[in-house]
Amino acid sequence: MNIANLVIVSLVITIVAIQPLAQERTNVGEANFVTVLSIDGGGVRGIIPGIVLTFLESKLQEIDGPDARIADYFDVIAGTSTGGFVTMMLAAPNPQNRPMSSAKDISQFYIEHSPRIFPKIGRTKFMKSVASIVSEVVGPKYDGKYLRTMAHMILRNLTIKQTLTDVVIPAFDIKQFKPVIFSSTQAKEIPWKNALLADVCISTCAAPTYFPPYYFETKDVDGTKHTFDLIDGGVAANNPTQMAITHVTREALMGKYKFSGPEVLDGRRMLVLSLGTGTQTHNDLYTAQKASRWGLLSWIFANGTTPLINIFYDAISDMVDIHVSTIFKALQVEKNYLRIQEDNLIGEATRLDLSTPENMKVLEDIGKKLLKKPLSRLNLVTGKFLPVQGEGTNEDALARFATLLCAERKRRNPAKTV
Repeated sequence: MNIANLVIVSLVITIVAIQPLAQERTNVGEANFVTVLSIDGGGVRGIIPGIVLTFLESKLQEIDGPDARIADYFDVIAGTSTGGFVTMMLAAPNPQNRPMSSAKDISQFYIEHSPRIFPKIGRTKFMKSVASIVSEVVGPKYDGKYLRTMAHMILRNLTIKQTLTDVVIPAFDIKQFKPVIFSSTQAKEIPWKNALLADVCISTCAAPTYFPPYYFETKDVDGTKHTFDLIDGGVAANNPTQMAITHVTREALMGKYKFSGPEVLDGRRMLVLSLGTGTQTHNDLYTAQKASRWGLLSWIFANGTTPLINIFYDAISDMVDIHVSTIFKALQVEKNYLRIQEDNLIGEATRLDLSTPENMKVLEDIGKKLLKKPLSRLNLVTGKFLPVQGEGTNEDALARFATLLCAERKRRNPAKTV
């Protein structure tokens, strides 16, 4: 789907959303929801949504038993970059056709593999700084070999149409110069879009300056070759929430859902959980005074960070949150959209690639503290997350969300147990 199509479908959502406001609100408790999970990109900071998902899965298990898994409850799981890898862990099947991983496996995955995905350079501090600058200029910071080997080892020959629920993963084709969105539903309909899960994961994680672009090929039923020259999906949709909603809307317009109708199209029958990987909103790491002296190199690499990449990704994520928050608030169903994001990362915790045991422990602690924080929503005037009075903590909100997910699953399959 190209940018023009994404814009058109987004406009459809907005236009249809305006119409029901003058009508009587639907009692959402009497009908089905389309359930959506979205996971941002963010490198090693994927530990943070991993902690949140572990809590959510534990609440699902309290209600439906120990075999309950995240993929059992969401119609669509969308993930970008590191969120794409988490998506595959949750939705890829094991030999028993159950999810390959539980949510509690996510943190251990990062602890085990991140040091080899983002290896430290064994030099003095000065030499490391010099080597890092040189590597940023002459090539990607990491060769990506371990990432590729690990992805193929874990996901084997599984293809995207084999996922246990519909997944939506973005990447960007630098040859065609347009976003590429991989989804399970399209892969079932269009053979050449049925790429290997490993290839999709590697592609959406190929962040510019960090990893090299990734090339792979697929074939159509008649043998026609299709080529992909891909980089990180974060350059198009680091927060894939709007992309996921657009996907649901397109599928509904095509009659793919048994319970399709205008309420699905305008968002009143959507339950959306959007998980961030943290952002840095309160710091003076970048200021106009400092940046006024920057040239090309400093915008790419400064003080151990990548300003241009960080600013670009965070801006995309925030704009998506503003757009989605506005739509759900306009529809008077803002509680159907739950965004959980740590908005005050500081210091080394902001880095996408710091894979030391100490930093990963810090990120785990940030995730656990985030659960205890008051539920916050985006203030559409100030652009800041503000606590919501009377709605408790993020844990409380997730517990309520788990109850809705379990109720929805029982409505669809009243005799089925996990």
